[in-house]
Amino acid sequence: MPLLGFGVYQNYTTRASVLEALRAGFRHVDSAQAYRNETAVGEAVRDSGIDRGELFITTKCVSKNHGYESTLKGIDESLAKFGFEYIDLFLIHDPCSGTERRLATYRALQDARDAGKIRSIGVSNYAIKHLEEIADAKYDMPAYTPLIACWQLHPFCQQRPIVDYCREHSIVVQAYCPIMRGRMDHPIIQTIAQNHSRDAAQVLLRWSLQKGFIPLPKSATPERIRSNAQLYDFELGPEEMERLDGLDRGKDGSISWNPIDAP
Repeated sequence: MPLLGFGVYQNYTTRASVLEALRAGFRHVDSAQAYRNETAVGEAVRDSGIDRGELFITTKCVSKNHGYESTLKGIDESLAKFGFEYIDLFLIHDPCSGTERRLATYRALQDARDAGKIRSIGVSNYAIKHLEEIADAKYDMPAYTPLIACWQLHPFCQQRPIVDYCREHSIVVQAYCPIMRGRMDHPIIQTIAQNHSRDAAQVLLRWSLQKGFIPLPKSATPERIRSNAQLYDFELGPEEMERLDGLDRGKDGSISWNPIDAP
């Protein structure tokens, strides 16, 4: 899985934006059934001329569609919309459907993986208790690829207990809202950006990469898309990382949906 992804949430020019992202070097696109743009992502992939095997495409199923049969049906629908033979990563979008339906959804993903329809299984917005219920149910964790999980992660909302749990259990961590939906005017962020002659979004994405996350920035602006991919010719120093780490506000730092407290 590429270490940097391109998010397409609330992107109303998805085909053009994904094509621009692919030209900029992105090889990982993060979509979802609820975003209603899987068809546009598939069109962009085909129009790009890039071999499908070089790309990593994610989608997700939201809680209202959870359940064993509904998840299997949704996977087939997503494959048809994308126009793909397989999906690289399929995430359970949120934990809001309750234990029984969450586990039925996970079991459906396992069966779809075994059928070759998806390559990797993941979850999004899960708390530790939601992750542990998978093990408690005696469902196998993927043997040949690690479980992949996605949360809102940025300096103001670092979700440290969950991240620590993932590191202890070899769960790959993705970060959505890594550039905080443009709320980047904090003096510490601005000072570090100036010190590196970079923009604030690049600093936040670099912080995410150095934390070991896979950030998923989104944008519909071509210049910003290209800028968000230019992250590998500078590095934040230990003191700069510490200053950004010190901005954590816990749950109060959330700037988006963060349903980790779902029962």
